This record gives sequence, C-alpha cells and structure tokens, in this order.
Amino acid sequence: MKKLALAVSAVVLCSSAATAFAQTATDAAAPAPAAAAAEPASPHTFTANVALVSDYRYRGLSQSNRRPAIQGGFDYAHESGFYIGNWNSSISWISDADKSVSAPIEMDFYGGFKNTFKASDLEFNYDVGVLQYFYPGGYSQPRPYTTEIYAGIGYGPVFLKYSQALTNLFGIANSQYSSYIDLSVNYPLNVWDLTLNAHVGYQNVQHISAASYLDWKLGITKDLGKGFAVAVAYIGTNAKDSFYTNSYNHNVGNNTGWVSLSKTF
Repeated sequence: MKKLALAVSAVVLCSSAATAFAQTATDAAAPAPAAAAAEPASPHTFTANVALVSDYRYRGLSQSNRRPAIQGGFDYAHESGFYIGNWNSSISWISDADKSVSAPIEMDFYGGFKNTFKASDLEFNYDVGVLQYFYPGGYSQPRPYTTEIYAGIGYGPVFLKYSQALTNLFGIANSQYSSYIDLSVNYPLNVWDLTLNAHVGYQNVQHISAASYLDWKLGITKDLGKGFAVAVAYIGTNAKDSFYTNSYNHNVGNNTGWVSLSKTF
C-alpha cells in the first residue's frame, strides 16, 4: 500500500514538474513585453546666451567707445526652420556723438527662416529674415532705429550674407536702402576644440561715400565645454576719420585686439 502511495506521489510530482517545465519553456519562448516607446523629440528649441566683451564691435565699429560691454539674448527655433529672437547690448555710441542724448542699450528683434537644401549632391544652408535695431532713450530726430532685411547662403564653414536697410541707417539722414555684404568663415581646426574665425565685409551708406567702409576680422574661438567659450580676434576697418571720429576724438573704426567670454544655455 505504501509502495502504491509512493508510486502515485512520484507520478504526481513528475506530472507537476513536466507541467512547470512546459510553462517555463512557454514563458521563455514568449516575446518580452515591448519597451515603452520613447517620447518624441520636441519640435521647439529655446536657447539663451550671455557674453562679456572687451569692446562691442559691430561691422568693425566700436559701439561702446572702446570699453567693455555686456550682452545677451534669447532665441526660439522650430524644427521647420522658423525662428525669432531678441539680442541686447550695452552701448555708448549715441551719447558719444551727442552728450545731451541718453541711449545706453541696443535691443535687436529678429525673425526668419533657415534650413538646408541639396544641389548636385552638395548640401547648402540658407537664412532669410528681418531685423529691427531699437534704441530706447531720449533724443531728437533723426532717430537711430533701423530695419533691415537679410538673406544668406553657405556651404560648409563658409557663409555669404547680404543685408539691406529699409529705413535710414542708424540715424544717418538720407541713407535709406544702404546695404552691407559680408563673407565669413568658421573653420574647426580639430585641435584643442579651436575654431578659426575670419570675416570681411563692406558697408555701403547710400548717398554718403565718406561713410562707406570695409571691415575685417581674424580670430580664434575656444570651446571650454558646458556652453562656455572664449574668443580672441583682431578687428579692423578703413573707416574715415572725417565721418567716424566721435566727441572723444576717437575713430570708432580703428584697428584693435578683441576678446570675449560667452555662455550659451
């Protein structure tokens, strides 16, 4: 009787083990649950930047009378290529020209569209938009507010851009439709995270040949990581003393060394 009971127990155990083994084999053969789908990347990008510069140079001309300036801005970009932004800098050039005027800041507002396209298996990038320079402060006519449209095209590290003023240019009377063309190169050197920066531009001031000039820049940018960068450059122009000498007897287009420290967020 005990032998029969043991035999029955053995059969039950074997049957249970076989069932468990079969279940395990089935579980092993079943595909694992699919991993949770990753959230799609946002089509929206928001960035900010801040910089301290030894001299605010715009198209080769000092906007801060050869003194340091603090700068910063905010940008929004959509994956389609649309973007808008605001950039600001401390300035003194308006009051340097007229001490009765108070205009300590430049505020730029811009929007446009940038993207890439292919031609003959080469990929080009382009940028078109509109830019408003605004100078809050108290002064009489002509005001320096300026509106420009621009268009640019590039290949690799090279970019060519054309800008045209729809208004008078920075308060210069009868200068509507003045233009600026510049060619820039930002070439990664693949050593120490350095980038070579080179630029040449020509500012044409409509109807005033003495105000037109050539400017250039040659420098190096060092990526410090975590959004920080430091840049050094030599900047120069052939701006004429007769037009670009301020009330401090400084030609604001004189050649100079330049340095900046920036942070992008």
